[in-house]
Amino acid sequence: MTDTPLSAREYRDLLSAALEEAMSADARRPTTHTLFTPDSHRAALYVDNVVVQGGRGVGKTFWYWSLLDEELRGLAADEYRLNRLRKLRVAPGYGFAMRSECYPGPMTLRGLLEAGEDPYDIWYTVLLTALGQPDLRGRTEWADKIAWVRAHPGPAERTIEQADRQAYEENLVHLLLFDALEHLQGDRGETDRLVGGILRLALQMRFSSRNIRLKVFVRPDMFEAARHHFADASKLSAYSAELKWTQPDLYGLLFHYLGNEGGEEVEDKARRFREITGGWLPESDGRRLAQPPLLSRDENEQKRLFEEIADPFMGNNVRRGKTYRWLPNHLMDGHGQVSPRSFLQALSTATEVTRARHPEHDRALHHDGIRAGVQTASALRVDQVSEDTPWVRFAVEPLAGYQVPVAQSTVLNAWKEVDLPSTLADESARYEQADIPENVRTGPRHPKDLPRLITELIELGVMTVPRSDGRLDLPDVYRIAFGLGRKGGVPRPRT
Repeated sequence: MTDTPLSAREYRDLLSAALEEAMSADARRPTTHTLFTPDSHRAALYVDNVVVQGGRGVGKTFWYWSLLDEELRGLAADEYRLNRLRKLRVAPGYGFAMRSECYPGPMTLRGLLEAGEDPYDIWYTVLLTALGQPDLRGRTEWADKIAWVRAHPGPAERTIEQADRQAYEENLVHLLLFDALEHLQGDRGETDRLVGGILRLALQMRFSSRNIRLKVFVRPDMFEAARHHFADASKLSAYSAELKWTQPDLYGLLFHYLGNEGGEEVEDKARRFREITGGWLPESDGRRLAQPPLLSRDENEQKRLFEEIADPFMGNNVRRGKTYRWLPNHLMDGHGQVSPRSFLQALSTATEVTRARHPEHDRALHHDGIRAGVQTASALRVDQVSEDTPWVRFAVEPLAGYQVPVAQSTVLNAWKEVDLPSTLADESARYEQADIPENVRTGPRHPKDLPRLITELIELGVMTVPRSDGRLDLPDVYRIAFGLGRKGGVPRPRT
């Protein structure tokens, strides 16, 4: 272990390189070097947990791709001590990628629904296709495949029975993965029906087969809505896990990237970082280095190390807040969850702002840079939620300039002034008429019922009701970019 710490500038260089890679990670599939296994995600990988709930940017797609990759499954099996992950035969049931041979895309799904197809039959056919039903191989159109399944219930059922029996004999599990469900259809009601069909099939396989499982990555609000579309849906709660990020998880992710950065210009700095912190396992067979448990779990050790990198306080003294806790606290959504993407974005911005405004500062991150980082992360988070649920922007933008907490009556009056229901109806019609699958998005369940829109925003974590008088609040991660004020809060960036 070396006794020579990195200087502020060296830490800054290492942060810039590592966070640049981290920020582009969601545009690429996971690799052995980017795989990070927080303790709190272990239950999500249990084979028998068929529902994995998580908001935007918490890792649903990350684990979807990781489970599809045999090498990454093996790494996860080692680190989580889940040997069953090595005994899977995995196939995609739905996802971002266009895989018409595996599942129907959004436009095809729209046609199937318009033709009166039952969502359950659609996904039942997808499962049979994944299991290799021979009579489906020669059919390219999903309507033809579904028609065959409906006309031949006996052979279809025997396909599942035989696949289940063979998997049991080989000590394997067939696992069908579902992700990106918010992009199934533009109409929220149709999306809920489709998700309900997936969950119904997942429940049936959980109880009727020994070695065929579905794993459904889904937003919590969509899970709750879809459960109303079939009987016995409540039973799925016993086989559900949540993707959450604790404060130690977030800082552990940061240190993971610092220790694994392999760029030529900072490779020596990453090596010295590992020597300073100690306990890293040696790299072998091209695999990434595993960080010591203290850096991923021990808050006191994390706080000590982070205070070598960043100002300990968000000002001249402790009254402005301790940086280690201040940062994640100001990135939480209404459910108390922090997206790792927002966390890393805030740190990336903090690094560059410190480099530009405080280049001689004695730490890599100045508290002004961290505050600017939260502002940037807020803008990113609003962009993310607007991509998944565009109606949220139309609902919150009329509130710009208000101070939170704000009375519900004030919010409803602001919406009435801009005729929000008409705006939402126009947007829904525009997406329904779109011919490009990437334009498919979901709208609110009750666009004309303004009080229920508030409930939906609360379910999404965009709003909260922290006051006994019923006044509404917006977490800083949304409030700042949407232009609402808070007395003493982080201000909106100046243009």
